[in-house]
Amino acid sequence: MDTESYGYLGRLEVVSKGRVLVYDSILYLVNSVDLSDNNLSGEMPVGITSLIKLGTLNLSMNHLTGNIPADIGNLGWIESLDLSMNKLSGSIPQSMVSLTFLNHLNLSYNNLSGKIPTGNQFKTFVDPSIYEGNAGLCGCPLPTGCQDNEGAPQVPSGDGGEDDDSKLEKLQFIISMVIGFCAGFWGVFGTLAMKRSWRHAYFHFLDKVKDAILDFVSAIGTYLQKRS
Repeated sequence: MDTESYGYLGRLEVVSKGRVLVYDSILYLVNSVDLSDNNLSGEMPVGITSLIKLGTLNLSMNHLTGNIPADIGNLGWIESLDLSMNKLSGSIPQSMVSLTFLNHLNLSYNNLSGKIPTGNQFKTFVDPSIYEGNAGLCGCPLPTGCQDNEGAPQVPSGDGGEDDDSKLEKLQFIISMVIGFCAGFWGVFGTLAMKRSWRHAYFHFLDKVKDAILDFVSAIGTYLQKRS
């Protein structure tokens, strides 16, 4: 279908094969719109997502700007969508995953960015030329991978290194504590277990300390009794 004129405010005029077709009250029943290679400019009209019976939409080779309408997923019957060679920006709407009848897609040569949606029909769009000319796009089937958790604030790469260093320092500290405890424990009790004379001297020393403490406590008690 070759289209020479276009207007969309609840009314669509299409010149096809020498006839002027006017869609007004039955606009939502339009099943094919080809407005390619014209001088259309401005943003894509959001109302175009109301054409629920649309099977083909070709707006390629124009000067359209702005984002692809977020509700484009409403075009549940669409089989062919060509928005190539415009100046569209922003991300590819996630709602497009619901276009399960879509078998032809062309979004090349725009200013789109972000991760290419996955699931449903997008699994079959493995030709990179569908998305070429959009430097900001990433993900399959493009060779440019996306960062994990895209859209969330990116943590500088240096922070990851600092976390690793902190974990390493904690591990070294724990290991040092274990080694120190083992060395101290066996340095004292291991020696006592091996040297009988030292063991007797050690327990004799403990007895003296115990007796000294008991004598001190007893003296304090006697003193307090006399004061009372």
